Amino acid sequence: MSAALRDAGVEQALAALARGDLAEPQHVLGPQTDRDGRSCIRVHHPDAIAAEIVLQEGGKIAARPLSAPGVFEAPAPPHGLPGRYRVRFFFADGGTHETEDPYRFEARPSDVDLYLFAEGSHRGLQHVLGAHPCTIDDVTGVRFAVWAPRARRVSVVGGFCRWDGRRLPMRRCGPSGVFELFVPGVSDGELYKFEIKTRSGALRTKTDPLAFAMERPPGTASRVHASRHVWTDDAWMARQRERDPRREPMAIYEVHLGSWRPDLGGYRELAPALVEHAHRYGFTHVELLPITEHPFDGSWGYQVSGYFAPTARYGSPDDLRAFVDVCHRGGIGVILDWVPAHFPRDDFALRRFDGEPLFEYEDPLLGEHPDWGTLVFDFGRNEVRSFLVASALHWLTSFHLDGLRVDAVASMLYRDYSRREGAWLPNVHGGRENLEAVSFLRQLNDAVAQACPGRLMIAEESTAWPGVTRPTAEGGLGFTFKWNLGWMNDTLRYLARDPIHRRHHQDELTFAAVYEHSEHFVMPLSHDEVVHGKRSLLEKMPGDRWQQLANLRLLLAYQWTRPGKKLLFMGSELAPSQEWSHARALDWGLEADPARSGVGRFLEALGRLYHAHPALWRGDPDPEGFAWIDCTDHAQSVLSYRRRAGDDELVVVLNGTPVPRAPYRIGASRPGPWRVLLDSDALLFGGTGYRPESPLEAEAIPCHGERASLELVLPPLACLVLAPGASS
Repeated sequence: MSAALRDAGVEQALAALARGDLAEPQHVLGPQTDRDGRSCIRVHHPDAIAAEIVLQEGGKIAARPLSAPGVFEAPAPPHGLPGRYRVRFFFADGGTHETEDPYRFEARPSDVDLYLFAEGSHRGLQHVLGAHPCTIDDVTGVRFAVWAPRARRVSVVGGFCRWDGRRLPMRRCGPSGVFELFVPGVSDGELYKFEIKTRSGALRTKTDPLAFAMERPPGTASRVHASRHVWTDDAWMARQRERDPRREPMAIYEVHLGSWRPDLGGYRELAPALVEHAHRYGFTHVELLPITEHPFDGSWGYQVSGYFAPTARYGSPDDLRAFVDVCHRGGIGVILDWVPAHFPRDDFALRRFDGEPLFEYEDPLLGEHPDWGTLVFDFGRNEVRSFLVASALHWLTSFHLDGLRVDAVASMLYRDYSRREGAWLPNVHGGRENLEAVSFLRQLNDAVAQACPGRLMIAEESTAWPGVTRPTAEGGLGFTFKWNLGWMNDTLRYLARDPIHRRHHQDELTFAAVYEHSEHFVMPLSHDEVVHGKRSLLEKMPGDRWQQLANLRLLLAYQWTRPGKKLLFMGSELAPSQEWSHARALDWGLEADPARSGVGRFLEALGRLYHAHPALWRGDPDPEGFAWIDCTDHAQSVLSYRRRAGDDELVVVLNGTPVPRAPYRIGASRPGPWRVLLDSDALLFGGTGYRPESPLEAEAIPCHGERASLELVLPPLACLVLAPGASS
């Protein structure tokens, strides 16, 4: 036995290796020099009966078996340890296997990387952990690294080692909790996982939390991936950095890729059709329901297992890059729903990753979400913050996405969110705010603003938390926009009422103006409103089919003409009666229905109007961009308001009843000719054609505080959009 093996520590390490308990195999495997200066090479294969070292310059050295099963030791040649060599193993069935020795390569993350990770400030963690094809010492392979601080042992497993966790135990990098190993010969596209032996001795096989690609569900393996996509959107990306999204038109088409046009195929095939569809209706962006990898179709992507991997349901990561490239070349931005609040309990993914709570809070009063049966990220843990910030930046940089819609922000901000009394823990000050999550959100938005200027960060936040879109330097959370869920709920509640009762509830439409400029808003009519028994937008409306369609057009007109950016869920342009289901395609046959197709034509007209008039978007952040003309006519359920930006002025009049109003007088900013730009009751849109008188002439009759006024004929359940000047 060599002098090195007389050292009890080495013997114990080799015994631990044989048991599958060794966390630092680099101390006993590969080239070794003992205390007496004697050198050797130790290699390991649990099924081998013999081994030899094959030298690069020619020749070979027989290795002798040691007491630990499957471990062999060869003395160094007289000139010292070789820089390069291969290992040939022999097996009982007569077979052999020759390979590079993984333990002769140094692939340790830098001390700076490990420090930033532990500090919670590593913005490029995906370049350090995960699986990265590379070449070391002219040998190609994959560098694997994973964080599992309480593991007794971590191995990388895959087809390259017959999924045998004994074969490739990884090396622990000091106290960081990171394990790494360069595995020669592994190539792009191969599947892999990490086998983790917990402190209790249990074996867990986990997907890579930072995998760039994953196996198509129901498979759960990670996949080695190196992008080969060549981007063609340089001009788009350069313009993006100079934009002020708060003063630009923004109409977002929310899409679930699996049910929009499944007949077309995946990412590459869907992109041209989506671009054409978005242009037809004047949408500026598509927002994708989460395409981060997820195991359960019925979660719609909101229960994520792969925070760096697009779902393989629609193609490869480079297929998604091609999708974004096509959208950008077509002038359409791409926003991704991103879910940093919680993750599912699936045992192959993040849950109890190293055998104990790691990504989640340890205390179930903090770490378990009662609404969704999921686990809550531990926002107070530095490494988790590095993980999540790196995930956000990965999507924005590696996939050129134009923004993230951050899901479930309200659930992050409050420790008592959806929890009964006594089922939550106060913060250090005794309050209900999740101070760690608040700090994380500010860190996230600062990181995005610095690394990706011009990108959108949109909060789905349903409470009155102050300063969601205020800069972090001013004490805010730093988001670009916040979903105006209050406007959505109030508006849908009002329009669901029988028109005869609307006179008693007009404040539901006007209340949003009270807090209009407290935040920068997106006004959503999202997927959440057309599922789980809430009915489709059309079926929410009262009355017969004509009244339902008229009310739907009225809803869209109000959304498109008031302040705030717009978001509409896919299929609303078809006016379906059925709720949306992820399991079936949209009913595109409804386009042939003459009554329903009017809604689509009206949405097209709204899109053209929206883009043509800066009054509808440039002044969104300014109090002077919107003003009521009259919001007090409860008795007749009529509202009128003005939109203005510079010299561009529009007047909008809404009639919330099926009763025409004639004559109806409203104040006008100037006397002289006015024209009707849009009438939701036009025959083209499926209306009655009860048209207002034309041309219109504002008279010098004071009304509603204005020096002039217009006398109108208001169609039933309709919106009129007016502009000063004679018709062209």
